[in-house]
Parts: sequence; C-alpha cells; structure tokens
Amino acid sequence: LPGLSSSTLVYAAVLRLLPHLRSYTYDRTGYRHSPTSPIAPTAETIALELSQLLSKAEITNPLIIVAHSWAGVIVREFLALSGAEQVAGLVLVDANHETTVEPLMKFFKAIGPLLGGLEMWAARGVEANHKLTPEEWKALVEDEGGEKFKAQEKREDAEYEGSFPVLREKKLGERNPLVGDKPVYVIGGTRSWDGKHLYKAAVAKGNGTEEQRRVAWEAIEGADEENDRLIGEHLRLSTRGKLVFARESGHFVQLTEPEIVVDGVKWVLDELKASS
Repeated sequence: LPGLSSSTLVYAAVLRLLPHLRSYTYDRTGYRHSPTSPIAPTAETIALELSQLLSKAEITNPLIIVAHSWAGVIVREFLALSGAEQVAGLVLVDANHETTVEPLMKFFKAIGPLLGGLEMWAARGVEANHKLTPEEWKALVEDEGGEKFKAQEKREDAEYEGSFPVLREKKLGERNPLVGDKPVYVIGGTRSWDGKHLYKAAVAKGNGTEEQRRVAWEAIEGADEENDRLIGEHLRLSTRGKLVFARESGHFVQLTEPEIVVDGVKWVLDELKASS
C-alpha cells in the first residue's frame, strides 16, 4: 500500500527483489489503472474499498501488508473495519499513526518557506539515490507528471490531516495489541536525511531569509529524535515486533533502501514459519 499521493510504482524495486513471492499491488482510486471516484478519498473510504476489493477478488488467504506513510493510517482503518483475520503480518515503512500528524505538520511549517520552486525528488536526494532501474524511474516520474495523478494528489492532500482525528476517535490503542501476536516489522526513515537535502537545495537556490533558514535548520536537527520515538509506537500493535531504522534514507525508504523493506517481508515470513 503506497502512502499519500503515491502510486504502487514506488514499490518497483521491492517487487523486483522479491521475484519468488506472490505479491499484490493496490493502486487506490484515481491512480494509474484505477478509475477516479466522486467519493472523497478519506482513509475510511480507502480502507472500505480495499476490503471490498479483497472480497470481490476472492483473496481470502491472510496477507502480509506492506504500508508506507499515510497507509499506516489506512491499515488501522482497515483493521477497525475488518479485524485482523486477513492480516498475516505487517511491514510498516516510515508509517503514520494516530499521533504523528502534529509533529509532522510542525516540521513542514518550519521548512516550508524554503521549498518554493524546488523539484522534490531531486531536492530531497531521492533522484540521486534511488535504487530503481532507469525504466522504473522513468515510469514513476511520467506517471506523477500526468493530469490524472495530479488531480488525485490534490484530492488526497485535502483529506490527509482530517484522517488523524477520525482515527483517534476509534481509540484503537485501547485494543492493543491490535493484531495479537502476528509479526510486525517497523521501519523508520531518517527525517533529517530528507531535511538536510532539502535545506542544501533551498540555500543553493537562494530560498529563505536568514531567520527562515535558522528555524528550518533547528527543526531538521531535532527531527530524528521525535520521529524515532513516534515510529517506535507501532510496536504496540503486536506482541511480536522488530524495529529498524534506515539511516541512509528519508521518508521513501522503499526507493532508496528497498532491501530493508525486503528484509522486513522476509522477517515476517520467517516468524510465521517458526510459529506454524
């Protein structure tokens, strides 16, 4: 499951590195081959559509769900809706949960004044450090440049912040471990990795006043400690979990260190085999 404003093309390297594993990729409404919908793409709606898709496709076996970014919220909405019966395990890639939005918005507010006119994939260091093939990268960039993608991106962006209080109202934390003893592999990105690349690109472009740069740099320097703590809270989902950090990646670990995501899938499989 991709995160906010992303298609499954961001998982191309991960899929390539798991050639012998049957994998399903799910592009939400409005992305790639999925049609657009008049219904607002809230996290609740996306979780419902995922549940309906699994039912219609008659995919009944338990799945290892790999979820990046906002998909952490979507997975929790799916668990609230359908329970954990169809979940064999989870791999959470720098994923959001109920309490991540406020620190994240604070960080974006601090660095936002510096970002004008930057091309994000290049500025945040992903273009230079991704592990996609040239063909995979070309497909990703071309897809994200299309009008259909841009329209759905705007629709999802409008629903992002509001999805967190809706999820909090369900008080799923009171039901932890939400997936029991099913294996949960948690991967944290390094927020300062993104931040430092963006800061360097912004300064090179002449963006921001001295004060704006100071505020941004302070936020970048303090970002990892808070993000690491928040990411670690995912471990409460299960009595069986593992936490790792991708220190050579920012938010898009699956693009820059896809092998870590692959390791997560393999760890979940090994845990399932050991307990069977």
